[in-house]
Amino acid sequence: MTQTVKCISPIDGSVYAERPLLEEQAAFDAAARARAAQPGWAARPLEERVALVRAAVAEVGKTTDRMAVELAHQMGRPVRYGGEFGGFEERASYMADIAADALAPIVIEDSDAFLRKIEREPHGVVFVVAPWNYPYMTAINTIAPALIAGNTVVLKHAAQTILVGERMAEAFHAAGIPADVFQNVFLSHDTTSALIAGRAFDFVNFTGSVGGGQAMERAAAGTFTAVSTELGGKDPGYVRADADLQAAADTLIDGAMFNSGQCCCGIERIYVHESVYDDFLVRCVDIVKGYKLGNPLETETTIGPMANIRFAKEVRAQIAEALDGGAVGHIETFAEDDGGTYLSPQILTDVTHDMRVMHDESFGPVVGIMKVTGDEDAIALMNDSAFGLTCSIWTRDPDAADAIGKRLQTGTVFMNRCDYLDPALCWTGCKDTGRGAGLSVLGFHALTRPKSYHLKKA
Repeated sequence: MTQTVKCISPIDGSVYAERPLLEEQAAFDAAARARAAQPGWAARPLEERVALVRAAVAEVGKTTDRMAVELAHQMGRPVRYGGEFGGFEERASYMADIAADALAPIVIEDSDAFLRKIEREPHGVVFVVAPWNYPYMTAINTIAPALIAGNTVVLKHAAQTILVGERMAEAFHAAGIPADVFQNVFLSHDTTSALIAGRAFDFVNFTGSVGGGQAMERAAAGTFTAVSTELGGKDPGYVRADADLQAAADTLIDGAMFNSGQCCCGIERIYVHESVYDDFLVRCVDIVKGYKLGNPLETETTIGPMANIRFAKEVRAQIAEALDGGAVGHIETFAEDDGGTYLSPQILTDVTHDMRVMHDESFGPVVGIMKVTGDEDAIALMNDSAFGLTCSIWTRDPDAADAIGKRLQTGTVFMNRCDYLDPALCWTGCKDTGRGAGLSVLGFHALTRPKSYHLKKA
C-alpha cells in the first residue's frame, strides 16, 4: 500500500491535504533528473536565471489571497495577516539584485603574463528541507539564490504545509523554470536519509528541529556533502533602564506571540532592568489581554491555533511545570482555549533558568520575564542557553548595544527591534541553532564553491 503524508488542519483536526510519498527508487530518479538538468541550467546567462526567478516570484504574487487562506487551514495563521508574499518577494528580490556582484569573479591578476582569478561555481543539486512555520519565506531564502547561482533544486516541505511546495512548483514552472530544475517532492524520513547518504545531493539546507538537523548530519556523514542547518532558538530580549518602554513592550510581545509564538527567531525570554520592570510588565500584560484567540479564517482573530496539537501539548506542559515550580501566570485562560490547538497566550514571572520554559524551545505563545540588576546580569542570562539565533536589546544608547552585542553568543544582534530577517545581512546562528549562512552575499557563497584559475599566458 502506498504511504502518504497528511496535513491535519489545526482549525478542526480534519485532514486538509494528503499526498503519496515517493518510493525510494522514484526519489533517486527525481534527484538524477535534477542532476542531469543542472549543467544546462548553469550554462544559461546569469541575467536569464535572475529574470526567471523574478518571474516565478511574480507568479506566486498573483495568488496571495489563496495563500493566506491555505496557510490558515494548514498551520493556523490568521488570514488578517495576509500570507507571506511581502517577505517572500523582499528576500528573493534582494538576492536577485545583488547576484551579479556576489557571484562575480575575484580577479587577482590579468596581465600579459597571467590570468589569476577565483570564480564561484554552483554546487550542483541543492536539497531544501523547509519548515511549516513560515513555509514560503524560509523556503525562498535558499531556493532563489540557489537557482540564480546555477544549481538545480529539490524541495521537500514539512507535512504541515504540504501544499506550499506544490504552489511554488506551479508558479516556478509557469514562469518558465524547467520542471527538472525545480522539483517539489514528498518523501519519508527514511527515503530522505537514503538520498543524502547516497550522495544524491551536493548541498543540503535544513530548517527545523535539533533532532532533525542531527539526522541530516548523520545521513551525510562520510559523504562530504555540505549540510546547512537552522534549528531554532530561545531568543532573548533585554530591556535596559533607558529603553522606550512602550515600544519595547509592543515589539517584544509581538515578537513572542505573533504566529502563535511559532517563530524560529521569536522572543521566548525577556530580561528587564529592575528599575523599569513593573512598568514594563503592566504594559505587556495589557497587550496580551487584548488578543482575540479564534478561528484563523475569521478576520477579527489576532491569534490562531497552534499548528499541531502536539506542539500545543508541549507548551502547556512547560507552562504547567513552571507554575508548579513557583512561577506566576498573568493571563487568565481565554474562553476560546479548547485544551487542544487553541491555546491561551501566557506571560510568566518569577521564573528561573531551572524551568524548561526558560531553556527549552517553547515555540508557542508564552514568554518568561525576569528582573535583572544591569548589563552584566543580563548578558550572563542571555548567554545561558543552548541556542544562539538572535537577541534583542532595548536602549537609547547604540554604543552600549554594540558593546553588549559583542559579548552575546548569537547569530544576529537587534537593537530596538526583533523577529525580523534582513536579506542584506547573513542569517546564521551558533550552538544548537546550527551552522549556516543564508541570504546576503554570504548566502551566495554558501551555495557555490570557489574555483581558482591560474593561467600562464606566455
